[in-house]
Amino acid sequence: MVVLPAAGRLHRPGRLRLHPRRRRPRRPPQPEAPGPGVTITASRAAAERPPRKLPRLAVEGAPLLEVVDLKTHFKLAGEVVRAVDGVSFRLDAGEALGIAGESGCGKTTTALSLVKLLPANASIVGGSIRLHGIDLATKSDTAIRRYRWREISIVFQGAMNALNPVARVRDQIAEPIVERLGVDGRAARRRAGELLELVGIPKARGSAYPHELSGGMRQRAMIAMALACDPAIVIGDEPTTALDVMVQAQILELLERLRERLGLSLILITHDLSVIAETCDRVLIMYAGRVAEEGPVNEVFIRPRHPYTQKLLAAFPNIQADRRTLDVIPGSPPDLRTPPPGCRFAPRCPMAMAVCTEIVPPEVTFGDRVRVACHLYPEGSTGEPIPVPAAATVGPAGAEA
Repeated sequence: MVVLPAAGRLHRPGRLRLHPRRRRPRRPPQPEAPGPGVTITASRAAAERPPRKLPRLAVEGAPLLEVVDLKTHFKLAGEVVRAVDGVSFRLDAGEALGIAGESGCGKTTTALSLVKLLPANASIVGGSIRLHGIDLATKSDTAIRRYRWREISIVFQGAMNALNPVARVRDQIAEPIVERLGVDGRAARRRAGELLELVGIPKARGSAYPHELSGGMRQRAMIAMALACDPAIVIGDEPTTALDVMVQAQILELLERLRERLGLSLILITHDLSVIAETCDRVLIMYAGRVAEEGPVNEVFIRPRHPYTQKLLAAFPNIQADRRTLDVIPGSPPDLRTPPPGCRFAPRCPMAMAVCTEIVPPEVTFGDRVRVACHLYPEGSTGEPIPVPAAATVGPAGAEA
């Protein structure tokens, strides 16, 4: 009989936080199908990549993408749903921005607004979406086609539903090349084969129908389609949803390498904070159609300021945590047909004061480039919250203890 010492603790105190991306070499995940994939180094690619041609109406010196006070509303049974209500952010060339928040906070609606692919009962009612200084929000359905797929494209959530089940994958990738770039069908299909190999799928598999591919390969095909017209910005709307953990890692690794090789800017919509920590440079936290906090991933995840961001991170599972249960955010998100006045998180916020229930908090930007909309940080704040006596807090309305 061999006697072994008892196992030690599986966690260490003081480690309860979501760790930002670590800059260290990683072993590339095994590709799902054989193929050359992306093998060129980022530095060599940057040196060999020619300058991207700007749209004809581009404003010299303008940022790649600047969204200011975007408002997108839905009409539902005679009522208005304020799904996106004053969202602002900026995306620079080569940057990756993650947008996170609870389901229904407006992440996907924001993404669809950027490419103007909203449902029939939704419309942009305010704000601007400036791509190279060109306001896309005011463009007609015909005019926006000049920019959609060519300058900004999207990888939709759920490739099985997004792909046409009765068309071959190669033909679906070739379609935007023909329609947007005016390339003939044969050349477009040849380009589609190259794109499939770029994302790690042998071009011979392009003759397959979507149901003949695995979930990971379908998602790769969607990424190839998004790259078809060489856009400057790719939006990934929950690109790893419904995929197993290993395939998720492969898709994220692929997006990162494509971004480095092709000089893409990436907007990643997800509810998985670990995906943002691993992939993105900056993170934008949304709540009930508005921005709660935005800034560099390292700053926001290590030192979250907004109470909602703090609660969101505390609810994230961590095997090194000094506890057996997860924190929960009491209450429910507000009804966006009749949102509460003031801060929309106030009914659920443990630090809510009387002013939070009456006045919309201003957005304050600190020296570390973190932007927060919270009354705990008044105008001129240096990043430290004002002290709030327990007696001054309103407390979550109807929250469970």
